[in-house]
Amino acid sequence: MPRPTELATGTDLAASYGPALDRAHDLASAYLAGLRGRPVSQRVTPAEMAARLDEPLPEQGVAADTAVSEWFARAEPGIVTSTGPRYFGFVLGGVVPAAIAGDWLASTIDQNRGLWMASPAAAQTEVVVLRWLAELFDLPSHWTGTMTSGATMANMVGLAAGRQWAAARLGFDAAADGLAGHPPITVVSSTEIHASARKALANLGIGRNSVRTVPAPNGAIDLAAFDATLSGIDGPVIVVGNAGEVNGGAFDNLTALADRCAAHAPGAWLHVDGAFGLFARLDPRTRHLLDGIERADSVGSDGHKWLNVPYDSGFAFVRDKSALTGAFGVGAAYLTRASADAVSFDQRVPEMSQRFRALAVWCALKSLGREGYEQIVRRCNDNAAAFGAWVAAQPDLELVDPTVINIACFRVAPAGLSTDDQDALTRETVARVQASGDAVVTSTVRRGRAAIRAAFDNWLTTDADVAMLQSAVRAAVDDANA
Repeated sequence: MPRPTELATGTDLAASYGPALDRAHDLASAYLAGLRGRPVSQRVTPAEMAARLDEPLPEQGVAADTAVSEWFARAEPGIVTSTGPRYFGFVLGGVVPAAIAGDWLASTIDQNRGLWMASPAAAQTEVVVLRWLAELFDLPSHWTGTMTSGATMANMVGLAAGRQWAAARLGFDAAADGLAGHPPITVVSSTEIHASARKALANLGIGRNSVRTVPAPNGAIDLAAFDATLSGIDGPVIVVGNAGEVNGGAFDNLTALADRCAAHAPGAWLHVDGAFGLFARLDPRTRHLLDGIERADSVGSDGHKWLNVPYDSGFAFVRDKSALTGAFGVGAAYLTRASADAVSFDQRVPEMSQRFRALAVWCALKSLGREGYEQIVRRCNDNAAAFGAWVAAQPDLELVDPTVINIACFRVAPAGLSTDDQDALTRETVARVQASGDAVVTSTVRRGRAAIRAAFDNWLTTDADVAMLQSAVRAAVDDANA
């Protein structure tokens, strides 16, 4: 008879822990040591990746450390160095050392933080982490918080609470009764509302196309147009404010939005999407951009962006706990609750089972403290400002938006070229920068024209990395023009 940990093939799984973890450690250490020397992007096609990874389900297994090694060897050409100092695409942060270690430990102990009784350690750690995050961003201490998988789910949490509040104003329970047959819930935001908020509204049954959008000519909502829209609504409304618009980093005037929401007689729930913009709170030069956020009803943000912790990580705060638990609360005979004062996070998010995400954040905050994160945010803002100033000094480049925080949005615009030709050259520049392997930027469309986004939120990025980005852009533009 095989031992309890032994398979019929003779493989002793328990004995595999050491070699597998050692191999993963070796691969991870080598990857981290080579971050600066790795190509940031590797040009690999879907067909090439399929050829490397696709195979029939194995009938028999291999040693655990062999499986780890084989995956890395096969997948390596498709690994984007998004944790490195020259990845400026999208808004993807790096990972500070303590967060990596905490995340590894979270996987090892494999706690389910959904119920207190499932893991008092995980639940209480998250309670502390949420208090630390509220203190870090100077948010009201009485708000109810929860970790999420990222800003998309954080937006969903805040908007679900808003849906519950609005439905109560309209005379029904959205979570219990559904939306069918009831008055519609109105949502207002600017044209710059993020796709994740629309996705959340779709999942909540409100509909991603139901948003009444208000112009945002410079990225921030037009308050006069917002006033006109709000005054035409005779029922409760959910307002989505943007703290860090994704293309240029513009901020809505949150104090003005809060004033107008407070004056709307039928009531207004103000949700603030602060996926990365919330971190502007940590730089004295940009702190004012978040004035009024303490008057919001809910706030969503990301951890795997500027907090520099591993995927996936996000967090949400809600002013009205009853609206949050009303949206997600559920009971069953087998879901044993420990006591009235024990937190059960399954009552605050869509998932029942939840990964112990708070451990990586706890380790990161404990290792760096407030001062460490303030330094990271200031340095990232400095890097973006330096790159933006370089762009402005180039005769054939132009900034599309002022560099407000950590995003520089620009385009290639040589004199004498039509706007269509400038658009084509801008897109060609993105492709050439990515193909170089020296840096990654991403393309976007801003005011109907092609543009390039460079986002600075990695703790590892130095002046030398910014200079390399400048060289990569300059070379790409020159080659495209040759």
